Amino acid sequence: MKKLIGASLMLLSYAFAQAQKNPNDTITSNYQPSVLFSPLPYTEKGNEFHAANGDPGPKYWQNRADYKLAVTLDTVSKTISGTANITYTNNSPDALQYLWLQLDQNTYKKDARSNFVTGYQPTKHTTGYEIESVEMVAGNIRTKVNYKITDTRMQVRLAKALGRGAITLSIKYHYTMPGNFGNRTDFVDTKNGKIYEVAQFFPRMCVYDDSRGWATAPFLGSGEFYCEYGDIDYTVTVPWDMIVAGPGDLLNPKEVLTTTQIARLAAARNSDKTVMIRTAAEINDKTSRPVNSGTLTWHYKMLNTRDVAFGASRAYIWDAARINLPGGKKSMSMSVYPVESQGNDAWGRSTEYLKASVEYFSEKWFTYPYPTAINEAGIAGGMEYPGILFDGMTDKGKELYWVTAHEIGHNWFPMIVGSDERHFAWMDEGFNTFIDIYASDAFNNGEYAPKRDGEYAPGGGNPADEVIAHIIDPNSPSIMTQPDAIPEKYRHPLTYFKPAFGLVLLREQILGKDRFDYAFKNYIDKWAYKHPQPDDFFRSMENGAGEDLSWFWKSWFYNNYKLDIALIDAKYVDKEPKKGIKLTIANKEMMAMPFTVEVKLKDGSKQRTYFPVETWLQNKVTTYTLPTTQEVESVTIDPDNALPDMNRKNNSKKF
Repeated sequence: MKKLIGASLMLLSYAFAQAQKNPNDTITSNYQPSVLFSPLPYTEKGNEFHAANGDPGPKYWQNRADYKLAVTLDTVSKTISGTANITYTNNSPDALQYLWLQLDQNTYKKDARSNFVTGYQPTKHTTGYEIESVEMVAGNIRTKVNYKITDTRMQVRLAKALGRGAITLSIKYHYTMPGNFGNRTDFVDTKNGKIYEVAQFFPRMCVYDDSRGWATAPFLGSGEFYCEYGDIDYTVTVPWDMIVAGPGDLLNPKEVLTTTQIARLAAARNSDKTVMIRTAAEINDKTSRPVNSGTLTWHYKMLNTRDVAFGASRAYIWDAARINLPGGKKSMSMSVYPVESQGNDAWGRSTEYLKASVEYFSEKWFTYPYPTAINEAGIAGGMEYPGILFDGMTDKGKELYWVTAHEIGHNWFPMIVGSDERHFAWMDEGFNTFIDIYASDAFNNGEYAPKRDGEYAPGGGNPADEVIAHIIDPNSPSIMTQPDAIPEKYRHPLTYFKPAFGLVLLREQILGKDRFDYAFKNYIDKWAYKHPQPDDFFRSMENGAGEDLSWFWKSWFYNNYKLDIALIDAKYVDKEPKKGIKLTIANKEMMAMPFTVEVKLKDGSKQRTYFPVETWLQNKVTTYTLPTTQEVESVTIDPDNALPDMNRKNNSKKF
């Protein structure tokens, strides 16, 4: 009798164990919940400078650089010569024994470090910056200062350390402009004369911050910039027949414009329609210039900006229109382009595209701060500076719209939110590509929607599908890789596409639009004209939305974790449709995501259930009973194909 009881107990124990057997033990999966949901190791704890909630802390400090520039463009020798008077204000708690400046033109020298990065050896070079003098100015006293140039950086060695307060440097210099090999600063021939696109045309202060002290990473040609904010007062002297397209306020219009052009600009300031300031017929008409010999000096001033660039040419057509900003504020949208670019299918709509983009970004995220926004046509083909864009003179239609929206979008990232592009390109290219997606949807009732270009889903298909190729590529770096270390093959996917789509996932699949928008706008507002680090963004989004998102940052930004959510089984409870459907769903790879299950019923109706990411907090496999009351036609995970699921073949079952 005892043996029978013992045997019965053993059978009951085995049956109970089988009934309670964890499905995690029977389904093959690479997923490790304990790894994904371990705390993200932030670089450091929140402090008085970078708060734990992602805001600038109560003792946050930032240095400042104000510039007074006077440059001359010599169209015969193709040189820029000038003087940069820089007032640098040290607001840090540190005494600075030396200062660092950026000399980006040195990237075109034959021995520049940039020549050794990609393995491609440039065949065209310049001699870079020719520094004529560096002086410290105190009132009427000018003192020569010792300096040392290393590649694209210049160290100014001070006789006495600079504590809290300001110092003024005066640097006299010249350089030869690179031609069509300049990439972002160049000149090119057109029917009516050369177009000059002039950028990085003056020595700029390096940023000194509380993250790494002096930010002295060299300019290697592709990685972009990290600059201090300040006011830039600049004059550009050019031959009399040239137009200078410069951002900021034009301080001497009566000296460089005709009375007709001044009147047309006044009309454009009150017009939502594009107004011609200088027509194609007037390009070779001497009466379209206020003088007919010698040179003219154009005087601009731009406030609270981290940089400035300009275009110059006698070949420009010029048009403009009013930009309407929140709170009744106004700005001006302008375009300058050669006759080769005119036409309603081309640059004739540039000002319209620019105006609409600035208005959308201002209404949606943060008000545009500058008096003008200029689209300049040349061969730089998509380069951005505060208040001015260098776009391709051959661009047309949707390509021109997309590049215009993208390049002016950079005025939000990184011109307003001043992130470090040299180390974290995704914080400007990725964020900007993200806001472009929705701008494209909004423009002219979706005329050029959806955005599908070289920056985002370049194959023209579903972004969730296209991004998978870059995630599963074993050679692909992660988003957090230093930009200059990312091979060209991966540059757009890793700095534009993947981070932008990651924010789409965060907005549309994880947080929802309202919570995301609130947190993202708060991040922009708190870090406008400041220098956020990646941790500041991560903390800001988590605190603003009220979610621990470390699992997402870890899988999408720090790693290329793959996602494969699989429908293992779907069957009626007790074989009775009225009792519901029991689902068995597995997470088979290292990334986890919330997901939606859609049940299509025999009567044609659909029923959707949202599963939060907590579904995967402990389990590789989950079971769930959906309360259906009639026969089912099919069950599908992620019915909208919104997730980057690497194997959609295991996402559904038909009954």
